[in-house]
Amino acid sequence: MAYQGFTAEYLGIPAVTRAYTTACVITTAAVQLDLLTPFQLYFNPDLIFRKLQIWRLLTNFLFFGPLGFSFFFNMIFLYRYCRMLEEGSFRGRTADFIFMFLFGGFLMTLFGLFAGLFFLGQAFTIMLVYVWSRRNPYIRMNFFGLLNFQAPFLPWVLMGFSLLLGNSILIDLLGKRGHTTRSGAVTSFLWQRHAKYLWTHRFIYPIKHKCVRKID
Repeated sequence: MAYQGFTAEYLGIPAVTRAYTTACVITTAAVQLDLLTPFQLYFNPDLIFRKLQIWRLLTNFLFFGPLGFSFFFNMIFLYRYCRMLEEGSFRGRTADFIFMFLFGGFLMTLFGLFAGLFFLGQAFTIMLVYVWSRRNPYIRMNFFGLLNFQAPFLPWVLMGFSLLLGNSILIDLLGKRGHTTRSGAVTSFLWQRHAKYLWTHRFIYPIKHKCVRKID
């Protein structure tokens, strides 16, 4: 019964959220079991273009580091805000949600190319949090029972929490974590401002309708 309950709960997760979070957990488990190494996953333009290791364009979004507090913290936020977006603002608009993933992934890859980033999963999580917070500006939030604030301040609260964990604010603003944070914030800002000009139906909807017709 417990297995059936878990299966039902798992299958009840929206499709895109389920696929992405599952891929992240499986990737981390494979690294933890020494089936893969981070060196096989990280973003490396030379290996991508010269050695045609195309999978690195995807796998650098799937690895959040070894099992630990940081990993679970990122997974909780990724799952929570990805699911709330898919069930809220993007309910019934799976094609738009997939296109947002592609749009964000493309821009973050460009940031990674010029900023020398190796893993972009954290930036992607920040993008999801930022988009959700801007689409729900009047929701009151509580951070670990200590702080009450409006949803648009959530990305800044997360930066402050990172500082409390011992990360230097200079590192957040100037180092790799700073680049990661800015790439996620800039990407989500561009999506929020220009999504209406991106014609999703020209790329995703035709594929979706063809699949539906084949099933029928």
